[in-house]
Amino acid sequence: MIKNFEQLLAKVKEMKNKTVVIAAAHTSSAIDAAIMAKKENIADSLLVGDKQFINKYLHDNAYEFVNGFTIIDTGEDLDLAAAESVRSIRDGKADILLKGKCSTATLMKAVLDKNKGLRTGENLSDVLVYEHPEKLILLSDGGINLYPDVEEKVSIIKNAVKVGHALDNPKPKVALLAAVEVVNPKMPATVDANIITEIYKKKQIKDCIVEGPLALDGAISKMAAKAKGIESEVAGNADVLIVPNIEAGNIFGKALTYYCNYRVAHVVMGAKVPIIIASRVDTAETKMLSMALGVLSAK
Repeated sequence: MIKNFEQLLAKVKEMKNKTVVIAAAHTSSAIDAAIMAKKENIADSLLVGDKQFINKYLHDNAYEFVNGFTIIDTGEDLDLAAAESVRSIRDGKADILLKGKCSTATLMKAVLDKNKGLRTGENLSDVLVYEHPEKLILLSDGGINLYPDVEEKVSIIKNAVKVGHALDNPKPKVALLAAVEVVNPKMPATVDANIITEIYKKKQIKDCIVEGPLALDGAISKMAAKAKGIESEVAGNADVLIVPNIEAGNIFGKALTYYCNYRVAHVVMGAKVPIIIASRVDTAETKMLSMALGVLSAK
């Protein structure tokens, strides 16, 4: 099992290079991520956006890469950049899609286009991977689904499990998070978790172990799980944390970055290719790590 980002990067470097298309690449962090990925032999990049800006940035900051990337010039038109990036995927020119300067809404509009997009019929969800001192832990979904119902949460689990498998974990332990471990009709997260656990027991969710509801401490702390009298394969040692709604996931994810200072990467699964919806404040390193995660998830 891949336990940290160094191991992830080492594995990706052994793989045949894939191409990341960056939608609206005319922003410094996106270009820097493309440069880092190329230097580290993680992925090639197809840059879609304002060619004049991209060439000037490369000329001023990384002259050795002035002719290092294929560029599709769409000027400053963000909608066109998103559409052209999606088309490059459909045309087989790229394997992974990364958001540059365009908004998530703009990119997803192109991705979800019924005729020209990247739909598969599956629900999309964001999988964040954070580097805990003991291992890589997955968190979902703090980026796409607002208030998922049971069916959508099952899809979120399946997408996260695919990423877990890509990280060489053949049977990820999945915790359905809530505030408590008991089912309370006034707390929908506990009700949903109980229903999903029963779905798992009927073997309708495969290649993982699912349990819930579990509070966060019971899911990740062996000491807390023991003190609470929880005995299971998941409690105290979860590999995947499924949050009840986007607020919980968003706050949790940002706390990992800003309070814990953990390195993170994230990828959207469920489309024809992995999609990386980087935040405007994500560093070039985070985008590069997300590229590597996307390459691994696309294999």
